[in-house]
Amino acid sequence: MKAELTGLGTALVTPFTGTGDPDYDALARLVDRQVADGADYLVVLGTTGEAVTMTDEEQRAVADFVISRNAGRLPLVLGLGGNCTAAVTARLKAQKEWLSAHFSAILSVCPYYNKPSQEGLYRHFSAIAEVSPVPLILYNVPGRTGVNMLPETAIRIYKSCPDKVAGVKEASGNMEQIGRLIDLSKEETDGRLLVISGDDGLAAEVMARGGNGLISVASNAYPEVFRRIVHEQDSRLQAEYDLFIRLLFKEGNPAGIKTVLSQMGLIENVLRLPLVANSQAVQDELRECIKCLH
Repeated sequence: MKAELTGLGTALVTPFTGTGDPDYDALARLVDRQVADGADYLVVLGTTGEAVTMTDEEQRAVADFVISRNAGRLPLVLGLGGNCTAAVTARLKAQKEWLSAHFSAILSVCPYYNKPSQEGLYRHFSAIAEVSPVPLILYNVPGRTGVNMLPETAIRIYKSCPDKVAGVKEASGNMEQIGRLIDLSKEETDGRLLVISGDDGLAAEVMARGGNGLISVASNAYPEVFRRIVHEQDSRLQAEYDLFIRLLFKEGNPAGIKTVLSQMGLIENVLRLPLVANSQAVQDELRECIKCLH
C-alpha cells in the first residue's frame, strides 16, 4: 500500500466554469493528462482543489467523478481533515465503505486556527487513525495552519498506530526539520514512515536527502517534468523551474496554477471566493516565464 504513495503525487485543481460550478469536462482532461504524462498518484480535494469552498455534495460529486474517470489507473488520495477532531472522525465513519473501496490514503492537515500543542496534534491524529479505514498522510503546513508538527510528534503518531499512518507531507519549508524527520523515520521506523515533500521547490533536495516523493502543485501543468525531478533527483532541471515555481505561489495557491492551466487552454481561470485570480501583472509574468521553459 505505502509503495503506491511514493514518487510524484499531483494535487489536482478543481476546475470551475464561468458560473462557478465544477467543470467536469476540464477535470476529465486533467485526470487523463496526469495518467498519460507520468504522475504516480493523484490527490483529490486538497488545498489546491479548493475543497474548503465546496459543499459536501460538491466534494462527493467531484471525488466520484475522479474515481470514475481514473478507472483504477492511478492510486487516489483524498483530502479529508479539519480542526474539529470529532467532525473528522464522524466523516470517516460515515464514509468508511466508500473510502475503503476507492482510496489508498487520506491526506489530513494539521488542525488550523485553534493551534493545538504537540500533545493535541498527537491525540487528534491518533483519534483519526483509529477510525480511518485507510492509512493517513499527515500534512504539516504551518504557513497555513499556524502550528508546526515536530518530527518527534510525527514519529510518536506513527508508533501509536503504524498500520494506519503511511507518511508525512512536509511543507514547513525547513530543510533542517525535514532532514530530521527523514533521519528519525530511518532510525525508528526502518523508513516505513514516508517523508513526502509538500514544496515543489524542494523536491530534488528532499529526494536527495532520502525522502520518498513529492505532492506537487506544479505537476498539474508539467507532470512529465516533475516526474523526472522526483524520480531522477534532477537538481539541474529543478533549478530551471525555480522562477516558475516562485511565480506560481506569488499570489497564493491555486491562483498561480489556474493561471497557467488557463493559458494552456485546459481550464477557465475561475476560483471561488475568498480566492481570486492572479493580478494581470502576475499573469503576464507567468506567460513570459513559460515561454522560456522546455
